[in-house]
Amino acid sequence: MKTKALFTSLMIIFLTALFTVPLADAQQLVYEPKNPAFGGNPMNYSWLKLSADTQNLFSVDRTFDRFQRDPIADFQASLQRQVLSQITRDLVLRQFDGDLKESRFEFGEFTIEIIPGVDGVVIKIFNILTGDETSITIPNF
Repeated sequence: MKTKALFTSLMIIFLTALFTVPLADAQQLVYEPKNPAFGGNPMNYSWLKLSADTQNLFSVDRTFDRFQRDPIADFQASLQRQVLSQITRDLVLRQFDGDLKESRFEFGEFTIEIIPGVDGVVIKIFNILTGDETSITIPNF
C-alpha cells in the first residue's frame, strides 16, 4: 500500500512537471547598451550627464587661464635653472680635475656654498625666503 501511494505521488509530481514545462517560456538574453556613446538610446544622454555631474566631487576652476603667465616670473625661473645648471657643470668638472675651491654663490632667493673636504664635496643650498637648507655630499672617488 505504501509503495502504491508513493508511486501515485511520484506520478502526479511527474505529470504536473511534464505539463507545466511547456508553459514556461525562455528567451535569449540580449545586451542593450545604455550609453549613447556605445550605441545606446540618444535620449539617455542628458540623464547620464546629469548623473555624472552630481557624482563629480571636483569643481572646475574657470578663473585659471593657463595661457596667461607672467613673463617676468618665467624669465626669473629660467634664469635660475640656467645658473644652477652652469654651477652644477662647473662643480662636476672641477671635482674630477681636482682644483675645486671653497666658494659661495648668491642669486635670487638662494645662497649656495660649495665646501670641498676630505670625504668629498659638500654643497649647501639655503633658501633665504623660507629658511630651508639642503645639504648634498658628493663623495670622492
